[in-house]
Amino acid sequence: MAEAADKDSKTEDATEKKIRDTIEQGKLPHSREAALLASFIAILVFTVFYARDAVVDLGMFLSMFLEKPEAWPMDTETDVIALYKTVMMEIGRAVVSLLVLLVVAGIGASVLQNMPQFVGERIRPQLSRISIAKGWTRTFGIQGWVEFLKSLGKLGFASIVLYFTLSQDYRQLLAGMITNPVAFGLVIKSITVDILVAIVFVMGLIAAADVVWSRFHWKQDLRMTKQEVKDEFKQSEGDPIIKSRLRSLARDRARKRMMTAVPRATLIIANPTHFSIALRYVRDEDSAPVVLAKGQDLVALKIREIAKEHNIPIFEDVALARSMYKQVSVDSVIPSQFYQAVAELVRIVYSKKAERRQIS
Repeated sequence: MAEAADKDSKTEDATEKKIRDTIEQGKLPHSREAALLASFIAILVFTVFYARDAVVDLGMFLSMFLEKPEAWPMDTETDVIALYKTVMMEIGRAVVSLLVLLVVAGIGASVLQNMPQFVGERIRPQLSRISIAKGWTRTFGIQGWVEFLKSLGKLGFASIVLYFTLSQDYRQLLAGMITNPVAFGLVIKSITVDILVAIVFVMGLIAAADVVWSRFHWKQDLRMTKQEVKDEFKQSEGDPIIKSRLRSLARDRARKRMMTAVPRATLIIANPTHFSIALRYVRDEDSAPVVLAKGQDLVALKIREIAKEHNIPIFEDVALARSMYKQVSVDSVIPSQFYQAVAELVRIVYSKKAERRQIS
C-alpha cells in the first residue's frame, strides 16, 4: 500500500537533471525483445546466404570421414586428439558465420537502443540485487507481469506460426523425404526460411511494442513528487533563505568597506536626509572624481556623520544628489554629465583649503 501511495504521489515529469543523472548511472530503457529480434534476423541471414554452403562443406567432410575411416589412424592418444581438433575445426568453420552474425546483431541492437558507456556503478556489488523482497517485487510487480505476458505472447505466436507454416508445407516435406538428399536439403531450407520470416515478422511487432513500453515504463519510474521537484530546485538554484542571508552578508561587507573609505573623501554631496555620495578627487592621481561610497536613509546619515568627524565638506544639493545616486557606482568615476556640477564643488573645496593655508 505504501508503495502504491508513493507512486500515486509522483505526479510530476522527471526534470532534466534527474534524467541526466539517471543516464550517467547507466539506468537506461532497454528492450530484451529487440535483442532477440536481432538474433532471429541474424539466423535468417545465415540460413539464406551461408547455411547451404556451410552444411554442404561439413557434409562432404563427414562423408569422407565415414567412407574412409582407415585414412584416420587412431592408434595413439595423439592421433585421437588430432582427429578431434580436425572435426571441431570443420564444425567451427560451418558455424563461425552464424556466431559472427549473432555477435554483430546483439551489439547492433544494444547500440541502436542506447549508446554504450562504461558505468562503474552498474558493476558495484549491491545487497539490493540479492534482496528477497526486491526479487519478489521484480517477479510479481508490474514489470514481472509484463515479462510473463510477453513470454506467453511469444509462445502463442510461435505455436501459431509453426502450425500454419507446417500445415502449408507438410506435403512438400513428405515429398522431399523420398527424393535425393540434396533436393531434400533444399526443401528443409525453404521451410526453415518460411518459419524464420514468419518469426521475424511477429518478433518485429513484439519488439516494437516492447521498445515503446520499456521507454514509457522508464519515464514512469522517473516521475517525481512535487516535493522532490522543489528540493531539486533548491539544490540547483540554492535555498532562498540561504541566498537571502548571503546577499545580506554581502551588503553588510560592502557597507563596511564603503564606510572605511569615507574618511578619504574630498567632499560629500547630499540632500538633507535621504541621499549621500562620497567623492574623492586628487588632481595628480585621478582623471575624474571617484565614488567612494553612496547610501540612502540610514546609510546616508552614517556617511554624513563620518564626514563631519573628519571635517569633510558636505554640499546639500537635492536634485544633484538624487540624480547622482541613481547613476553612479561605487569605486567608479562619475559619468561625464556630472563633470561640470562636481567640478564647481571641487573648486570650492580647493579654494577653502587654499584660504586656510594662507591664514595659517
